[in-house]
Amino acid sequence: MREDGRWWCLNGVWSFAFDDGDAGRRERWHEPPARWPREIVVPFCPESELSGIGEGSYHDVVWYGRRFEAPERSERDRVLLHFGAVDYLASVWVGGQLAATHEGGHTPFCADITNLLDVGENLVVVRAEDPGRDPSIPRGKQDWQEQPSQIYYSRTTGIWQTVWMEMVDRLHLSDLRLTPDLDAAAVHVVATLAAHEPGVRVRATASIGGEPAGQAWLSLDEARSEAEGAIALASTTLHAWSPDRPALYDLTIELFDAAGTVRDHVKSYFGVRKIEAAGGRVLLNGEPLFLRLVLDQGYWPDGLMTAPSDEALRTDIELAKAMGFNGARKHQKVEDPRWLYWADRLGFLVWGEMANAHHRSPRYLKRITGEWQSAITRDYNHPCIIAWVALNESWGGHVLGPDGRSNAGEFLAAHASAMYFLTRSLDDTRLVVSNDGWEHTFSDLCTIHDYGSPEQLAARVASVESLLSDTAPPVYAAGFGYSGQPFVVSEYGGLFCETPGEGIDYALVAGAEELERSLEALTSVLHSSPILAGFCYTQLTDVGGEPNGLLRADRTPKLELERIRRIIDRAPG
Repeated sequence: MREDGRWWCLNGVWSFAFDDGDAGRRERWHEPPARWPREIVVPFCPESELSGIGEGSYHDVVWYGRRFEAPERSERDRVLLHFGAVDYLASVWVGGQLAATHEGGHTPFCADITNLLDVGENLVVVRAEDPGRDPSIPRGKQDWQEQPSQIYYSRTTGIWQTVWMEMVDRLHLSDLRLTPDLDAAAVHVVATLAAHEPGVRVRATASIGGEPAGQAWLSLDEARSEAEGAIALASTTLHAWSPDRPALYDLTIELFDAAGTVRDHVKSYFGVRKIEAAGGRVLLNGEPLFLRLVLDQGYWPDGLMTAPSDEALRTDIELAKAMGFNGARKHQKVEDPRWLYWADRLGFLVWGEMANAHHRSPRYLKRITGEWQSAITRDYNHPCIIAWVALNESWGGHVLGPDGRSNAGEFLAAHASAMYFLTRSLDDTRLVVSNDGWEHTFSDLCTIHDYGSPEQLAARVASVESLLSDTAPPVYAAGFGYSGQPFVVSEYGGLFCETPGEGIDYALVAGAEELERSLEALTSVLHSSPILAGFCYTQLTDVGGEPNGLLRADRTPKLELERIRRIIDRAPG
């Protein structure tokens, strides 16, 4: 974060057009004046009410246009245009000239538009393409059919996260990677430079609560344009991050030129914590941690995948904590980084998960591996994230057909294993789940989805042998087996008080009192299990055809929060 006032938010009203005939490129809509009769409120997608459009039918191609004033700048200043997320393929023009292209519906991208700017008013145009019928696109819970059905929700097309512009020095930091080391009482810092000049130096300074905590001059590798080093933190006063005490260190990175002038000044933060699996348990900072997670889809009735406000992101975490959960499995969505910011601040554990696709192909493999790498890179610095989930329930490992899914056999095992090792190679500081729910290959946790009755659930989690007994689908893929990983029931419950959508099979309860009894009956089984390291309840809120949230879609509780907390937040055993 730069705090020099050279930052402009471009959210708000943009010109907008559907392009169902895909005529825009041929007719050069990207060139001025690019004025269209419709308007949209960015960053809300056109399928949402908050966009001002609310059109849910197929529109695979959409266009956006906005005028802005070019900032006054010196010869060494650069102007960067940022997009938090555009679903799915994006092309960006400034002044009629191509500035950037990007593939991936959940990850950010940036363009240096300095040389494309005119003095005074300028025009930015965005073309977004999201082939709604293509099931090989990593779309998570977005339905590829025109009308949402079963467990899938409304599609999101185009811009759905913040757009902003900033002005930076030519010599500036473009990336920052922070790796805390609890055992060494240090944080390892890698700062990437966008440009290089002789004599450049980079200094990293940490503090906590306004008090100095450590400082280091980073060693510059000119070949890689990276400055690297470690800040030693006072071990006698080390503050470890945890849900109970989410201690965060402030970090300042300064980039000096040969004359000693500060050319860039960036503020960030980090949390010092260690997550590991040992002896069948999950350990946080060396102490046993029982996971009390809630499945969070990250949808809102008026904004769909985009929260109506920053406060709404914070409120979801506060409500989950008030119900006794110490974290969430963010399901099939790479969430807005502001939600992760609040999870860091409020002390909320997170399983970060890739949005999966539903049809395997070479194009699918390229798409999911590329975007997953970008997601991990974007979110690496957040202390709240303790686990990565690459695949869910073998999605992407099956062929989608008119009669459902058929097992992909050897492909699935190879794909899940490849995703596990890809993730571990990008981040060896967190736990990794290759395929959440069943058909595990390599995995740091053994995760199970079980929506059975209390009696069925109790029989399954009574022992290692009963949990690993033959099921369909099996816990492990052919050729793989259990080797001591912690067990987590990462989906259970799904209790609903209203009639669900067609094809959805969850347990029906009649009102708040029965909801409480059923929730307690299921959860007490998991708390009492001698083998479990945690659970994840389905789910936080009602969404689409799944009215199985503890909260309604508008975030009002179906049961008093304290009554839920009494069930969720209790000592295991």
